[in-house]
Parts: sequence; structure tokens; C-alpha cells
Amino acid sequence: MRFCGLVFALPFLFASSLIAQQRGWQPALGHVQIPLWPNGVPEGSPASTEAEADITTAKDGLVAGRPVIHLGHVSLPTITVYATHTAMGPAPAVVVFPGGGYYILAIDLEGTEVCEWLNSMGVTCVLLKYRVPNTGPYPKSAAALQDAQRALGMVRQHAQEWGIDSKRVGVLGFSAGAHLAAALSTHFDKRLYERVDAADELSRRPDFAVLIYPGYLAVAENAMATNPEIQPTAQTPPSFIVQAEDDPVHVENATNYFLQLKQAKVPAELHIYAEGGHGYGLRRTNLPVTAWTQLAERWLHTIGVLQTTGSASAVRHSSGLSAGNDHER
Repeated sequence: MRFCGLVFALPFLFASSLIAQQRGWQPALGHVQIPLWPNGVPEGSPASTEAEADITTAKDGLVAGRPVIHLGHVSLPTITVYATHTAMGPAPAVVVFPGGGYYILAIDLEGTEVCEWLNSMGVTCVLLKYRVPNTGPYPKSAAALQDAQRALGMVRQHAQEWGIDSKRVGVLGFSAGAHLAAALSTHFDKRLYERVDAADELSRRPDFAVLIYPGYLAVAENAMATNPEIQPTAQTPPSFIVQAEDDPVHVENATNYFLQLKQAKVPAELHIYAEGGHGYGLRRTNLPVTAWTQLAERWLHTIGVLQTTGSASAVRHSSGLSAGNDHER
């Protein structure tokens, strides 16, 4: 029988109670935050001097008619597990990286709402609350990437306990979080911090990656040239990318990375839309780009992450399905 809800959380209640004492974001009832670093963050890491808090102001706009939580001053990174309910055996898992320019985290728009969607497909969601501000992009700062590496190891360490298939663990990021997903997909081979426990001996490589309106993958100061710090290889996981041509963060972030993946012979699927801007999460509007979740779900079936039977095979390398006028390989 699957373990879900609070069952897996009991070993962490004491640690979680420490987290609960701090001001800032807390998950809904039934979910417990687990500290990433039980002995404190790695030495030399930037730390906010202010308390974690929602720093949203009246000047921050609405998305699909609703406000967005701007979580700031995160100095104690955590993961929160949103377990799925399925009778099909160990579930795939996705570690979610909210965006926010490495300054804040859009913890609801690009976090908890995404976990609800993943759960609806039978996927366990692990929401990473990584350190901000000034914690990326790598190598300007390694802090956020340290958090991402550690999170992947912890998910695999607790895979059996949390009912997760350790061979179907992917990442999904938005904006800066999408950059973080690409950075982890290309910098998983070398741990960027000293070993903490057995979790750090496990693979940090995602089995697949979903990048939604990524930033920092093209260098605006260099005529939108490819970011030299992000270099896919044949070991980079299969990737799904979405961006709008009118995105003020620049669509070249998506197109450049896709061409890098193609050059490295990594299966990838790219969807470019004429309109959509930036920062829509998965909130539906009348713009077609906001239906990207349907394409992503189909892609997850295509590469074997989502299955119609109870078998739990490893991710197959596949280029994905064609969809209308989108550009894809």
C-alpha cells in the first residue's frame, strides 16, 4: 500500500517544527516542509538578513485576474512533498523550481498550483523552496544550484518511503527556475558542496526536464548568444521547452537551448507561440500558450514517464510528438 500524506513525514516532524517557527510561507495542511540542509547551508552561501515573507506589493500585477505570492528572503531552503494517489505502483516524481529572477519565488503560481496539476496526472510533486535573493544564475552564485542538486538526491534517497520510482524523477522550472532546471541538467556530474549524508551519494541527474519560459540561457549583452555556462551533452536529459515569441525575457532562451540539445543529440521538444508574454504559470487565459500543460502531459506519455499500465520502465529517449505549427524535433 502506498505511503502518502503525513505518513512519510513523521521522521521529520521535529525538523519541520523548527521551520514552522520562522515567518514566511507554509504549505497547506497535510504537507510538511523538510529542511534541505539539516546542519545549515553550505559555507560561503549568501544568506538574507531579513525574515522570509511574502513581499508582494500593490504594484505587482495580476495573472489571469489573480494575485501572485512573491516569496522573498528565503535563507532556509526546503522541500515539500505533494504525494499522488495511485494504485499503479511507484509514481513518477517532478521537482518543481518556481521562478522569480533569483530574487523572489512565485511560490503559488509556479509552485503549489503546479503540484496540483502534477498530482492530477498521478505524479508526485516535490516543491523546492530554494534560496533567494542573489543565489543565481550559476556560476555567478552556486547557492540555488546547490539546493537543486541536494533536492534530487533527497528525493531518490526517500523514493521507496515516498512511493516514488527513482528512475522517473524529473524537474520542471519557470523563468529563472527553468534556467535552474537547465543548469542542473548540465551540471549534475559534480557536486557543488561537501557531502552531508547518503542522499549526496545518489544521482543528481534528472531523468527528464520541462522548461517553461526560461531565462538566462541567452546572453542579452552579447546579441542573445548562447550562455557559455550551459553546455548540454549526450547525458543531458530529454527536455520539453515552451516560450512565447513576444516574451520580454526573449524567446532566444528557448531556441538557443533547443539547438544546443539538438547538437548534443538529446531528444527535445520545443513549442513557440506568437503571443503570451512571460509569467503565466499554468493559469488559463484566451492565449493558446496557456494550454501548454496539455502538450506537456502528452510528451510525458511519449517518453514513458506517464504510463497507461502499471509497469514502471525507465524513461525512454524519444523526440516526442508533432503538434500543429510548433517547432520541434
